[in-house]
Amino acid sequence: MWLFLGKTAKRWRLSLALGLALAILLTCSFSSFASVCGAIRADTLRLHILANSDSEADQALKLRVRDAILAQAGDLFDGAQDKQQAERQLAGRLSEIREIAQDTLRAAGCGDTVEVALVERYFDTTHYPDTGLTLPAGRYDAVQVRIGAAAGKNWFCVLFPPLCVPAASAQNEGYTEAEQRVTEGGYEIRFALVEWVERLRESRR
Repeated sequence: MWLFLGKTAKRWRLSLALGLALAILLTCSFSSFASVCGAIRADTLRLHILANSDSEADQALKLRVRDAILAQAGDLFDGAQDKQQAERQLAGRLSEIREIAQDTLRAAGCGDTVEVALVERYFDTTHYPDTGLTLPAGRYDAVQVRIGAAAGKNWFCVLFPPLCVPAASAQNEGYTEAEQRVTEGGYEIRFALVEWVERLRESRR
């Protein structure tokens, strides 16, 4: 009997040790993944367009503004090697983006005002089917275009690396190898964990 109990205790200690080792391994793996997600957010500049309302007409205008900005501002980041340089180049051209949006609305017979600013805001985990990329949840810098009351559904993409500009390379060259592995790896449970953590942070703001 004592021999049986001794073997049981050994098995229990071995299971506990294995469980602890697995927990440490998973924690380290997630910590590394979360760290790369933070770097992705720091290296990404997004475009965020808010429609005046959810009416069919206003949503259609939002898409016309989107198309005009992407078509006419394709050289925004020519030569930029990183997001910081991209933002410096962008700083003097926010008024140009506003004019593009405003002219597009006027050509459509819409008198809504347009506001354009560089902001920081929260985004949920986003998967882009056209590129196969997934961006983790969290706070990103974004060029925000607000049309009229800006009370309608929004549209967003990635300006830098220039992934949503028509003339841009399909490769996400603005990211490090580690960041590319995460963004190109497809959706996985760790993205959900990162989103849970980031939402918790948002709730405390």
